[in-house]
Amino acid sequence: MPNYKLTIQYEGTRYKGWQEQKHTEATIQGKLQRVLERMTEEEIDLQGSGRTDAGVHAKGQIAHFHTKAVWDVEQIKKYMNEYLPEDIAILQVEQVDGRFHSRLNAKSKTYEYRIYKGSKPDVFERRYVWPMEEKLDVAKMREAAGHLTGTHDFMAFCGNRRMKKTTVRTIYQIEIEETEHEIRMRFTGSGFLQNMVRILTGTLVEVGRGERTPEDMEWILESRDRQQAGFLMPAKGLTLMEVKYK
Repeated sequence: MPNYKLTIQYEGTRYKGWQEQKHTEATIQGKLQRVLERMTEEEIDLQGSGRTDAGVHAKGQIAHFHTKAVWDVEQIKKYMNEYLPEDIAILQVEQVDGRFHSRLNAKSKTYEYRIYKGSKPDVFERRYVWPMEEKLDVAKMREAAGHLTGTHDFMAFCGNRRMKKTTVRTIYQIEIEETEHEIRMRFTGSGFLQNMVRILTGTLVEVGRGERTPEDMEWILESRDRQQAGFLMPAKGLTLMEVKYK
């Protein structure tokens, strides 16, 4: 069966996250599947590279689906963009190897969290940043980030306390950029647990406030206890930027 890879962007503000849910139609996966099923007149099983939380955005989400018929990729793109709501867009459609899987074959993912330095963000950016009036020590935050990179058990930074699968992940890089109006934190890793990026960000913010030291990151990791890590940052400041494959 032909296999198609989608590159998708969406504003997550009014959605309950990526994953389709029985009690609501307001999910990204659900919206995409319904349009594809209307186009193909088949039942479609759309698989994404990962499940973004309610309110989280994406500039480069990847998904794939199989269908019985061979479709022109530009025809798929045009049809989907015509019938999808304005806050979801298909950037690219590719026909790929039948064994390609958007989640299992992903080699790295990059998320960005944006903090606005002040109480009143730019009107046109307000849905994508979290305002914060406190002055943060970015140098200390970068030092703490160094303790979090590499391969670790991130159970303490996982929002699912009943997680039965491995919570070991590899963070390749954490970049923290400060501009006049924003602090942008970019996390690149092999994969991320539920709420992991938002908890990591909250913990680094606490370092920036002086409530924790950079060295605290080591014992927090060792504790494997969610209660020891920082607070969960609000969803709207987070965007899935890119998913990479071989």
